[in-house]
Order: sequence, then structure tokens, then C-alpha cells
Amino acid sequence: MKFEAIKKETIIQDPQKDMSERRIPSEIRVDPLTGRTARICHFMTLQWEKPDFQALVSGTETWCPFCPDKVMAITPFFPKNLIPEGRLQKDDMMIFPNIAPYDSIGAVATFGSRHYIPMTEFTPDIMASAFGFALDFFRRIESTGHPESVYHIINWNYMPPAGSSLIHPHLQVFSTSSAPNLMRQELEASRHYLDSNGSCFWEDLMTAEMKTGERYLGKIGRSHWMTSFAPMGVAGDVLAVLESARCTLDLNAQDIEDISTGLAKVIAEYDKMGIYSFNMNFFTGSKTDDHFRFHLLFSPRTFFNQKLGTPDIGALRNLFNETLCMAYPEEINDMLKLGF
Repeated sequence: MKFEAIKKETIIQDPQKDMSERRIPSEIRVDPLTGRTARICHFMTLQWEKPDFQALVSGTETWCPFCPDKVMAITPFFPKNLIPEGRLQKDDMMIFPNIAPYDSIGAVATFGSRHYIPMTEFTPDIMASAFGFALDFFRRIESTGHPESVYHIINWNYMPPAGSSLIHPHLQVFSTSSAPNLMRQELEASRHYLDSNGSCFWEDLMTAEMKTGERYLGKIGRSHWMTSFAPMGVAGDVLAVLESARCTLDLNAQDIEDISTGLAKVIAEYDKMGIYSFNMNFFTGSKTDDHFRFHLLFSPRTFFNQKLGTPDIGALRNLFNETLCMAYPEEINDMLKLGF
């Protein structure tokens, strides 16, 4: 397992300090699986100011299609050959077709009737119920023998900075035979790693991260939690890998509880930094991909300039797909480890 970091240094003359020489470090890290590079630079204190949530949320329930006064009348139905009852309902949670689908089988899963749930109020029970409900949907799709029942993915965009167009908490859940870019690259690289090394990359990664402890957070059930060596987000990412699980359909009820417990711990620590928005994705193989391990990636979202509303994704990420993190993942690990 190779953790490659290319250290760089910029030298400037600082007019605010009598033109004295100033050396600014940076680092280019290479993802040990795919070779994707991430830049560690623009170092700053990881502390942000939260907005006025009352002002942000106020009034949005009047036009929210997921609130209980509208969801039954507005949301569409699945075809009867897919979901005979049209929609799925469990307590006050619902799953229905996404009118802006990512694929031919795309759905929305609401967390329930509550319009706004603050980040730290996503308890393990709330998340486990929603993830378990999504898993029920995936298994329904699998039982039909549908050709798109290959990769079963959950995306979670929480709050507008993370790309959510609605305040009402919900998940995008979809089944697809077309793996998204990064997941496809990981699947291909994992197979190549197995062919070259005779072992599973993800099992080796868990072992290596546990051994060094620099980025390892802890183990919950068979889920191993760690900060990513080459993160996607400006405030780092948290990766959770499950032992022996190849795909989403390999998850059992205990796994869902453990994942939810870990996410609650991560959320609580990022909340202390002033983070109030995040993305979370499931990365999954197919049910026969023995070279792969199911994992999730949690990535906090924020602003480069909160007053201007400057998003944390600029040209470097949007056009080069080169990521930027503003702190060393090992330092972020020290902050998050308090919760573990």
C-alpha cells in the first residue's frame, strides 16, 4: 500500500513584513487506488460561521413538495410492473420516482414528514430507518430481475451548499447498470490491484490504515472509519469501508445501524467546525464483484467566502476534476477522533 505525497513550496516576498521571505507549503497527494491527485494547500483554521437557519428555512415549507400536505398529491407513481402499489411508504417516510432522475430507475426517499432537521438531529435511528427503507426498495427492484439492478446507490445532498434544492431532508436512490465515473474507476482499479497483488485493495487499505493510525478513526461492527488520504472536499472526507461486503445488497440490518452510528459521530464533530452541509454517497460493486468492498464517502460542504456565497468548488475541481483540501487529513483526523 503506497501513500504517495509530493511536497511543494512557494516562496514569496511579503510587503506586509518588510519584504521578508515567506515560504508557503503545499502537497499533491496521489490516491493509492486510482492515482487521482488531490492538492493539500491554502491552509486555514477549519472554522466557519453558521447562517441564520430561521431565515434560511422560513417559508420554504409552503412550496415544498415533500411536506405531508402535498407529497401524496404531487409526487409520481412507479409503473405497476416495478412497484405495484405505485409508491412505497414506511411510517411517515416515502419512496417515489424522481422527476429529475439520474438513471432509468431513480427515486427519492424522504426522511419523513419533518420539513427541516438540523444536521446534528440526524440520530442513528433516523438514518438507519431511511437507509433500511432504501435497501427495501433496492431489494424490490432486484426481485423483478430488472436489467438495471446492478449497482444500487444512495446519494445524500444535505442543505443547499451541498447541492440540495430543497430543505426537506431526502435521499436520491437509484439502481443502474452504468457505474458513475469515480466508482467505475475504483471498480476497474480494484480488479487490477487484485490481479497484480493477489489481494483485495480495500482489505489491504483497512489493514494499512489501522497499522499507521494516522488517519484511522475506529471500527464499528464490520465498518472501518478513516479520513481519506487524498480527500475530495475542502475540509477533508471520511471513508467507511465494510469488511466482506461487496455491494449494497450485502448490507444487513446491523451494518445499517453501524453505518448510521458512525455517520452521527462524524456529523457531530464537523458541526463543531461550523459545517452544516454535506454530501454522502454509497460506493458499491455488483453482487459478484469479489475484488471490491462496499464503502461510503462523507464529504462536508461549505463556502470559500460565505459572505459572497462563493462555492467550495471552483475551476480546479469543476474542469480539471482536481480536488483541494485546506488542511492535512491527519490534522482533520485528530479533530474527528474526539467523537470516536
